[in-house]
Amino acid sequence: MTLPVMTKDMPEEDVERMMQNACIAANFLKAISHEGRLMILCHLATGEKSVTELEDLLSARQAAVSQQLARLRDEGLVTPRRDGKAIYYSIADRRAIKILDVVYDLFCKNP
Repeated sequence: MTLPVMTKDMPEEDVERMMQNACIAANFLKAISHEGRLMILCHLATGEKSVTELEDLLSARQAAVSQQLARLRDEGLVTPRRDGKAIYYSIADRRAIKILDVVYDLFCKNP
């Protein structure tokens, strides 16, 4: 992978585009930078889960799980689906899966 290099003679529109992309990337990373949200995404990476399933998997209260899901939903990372009284969530942004793969390789894989 080759990262772009900013130079003094770089066109202004290229610099602006890089800044816009940096802002988008920073917001994305902020959304997943909480351990609760990261764990929710890890569980959802294996498939759709209900809020109750996530509560059990995370050993967390419904209010805490719902708060984190709301943030992920607001950022467009997860999408809800209602089935009767139950609400199911799945990953909506495939970039989250790519990031989870990298995080797993860097922090979770056995050396």
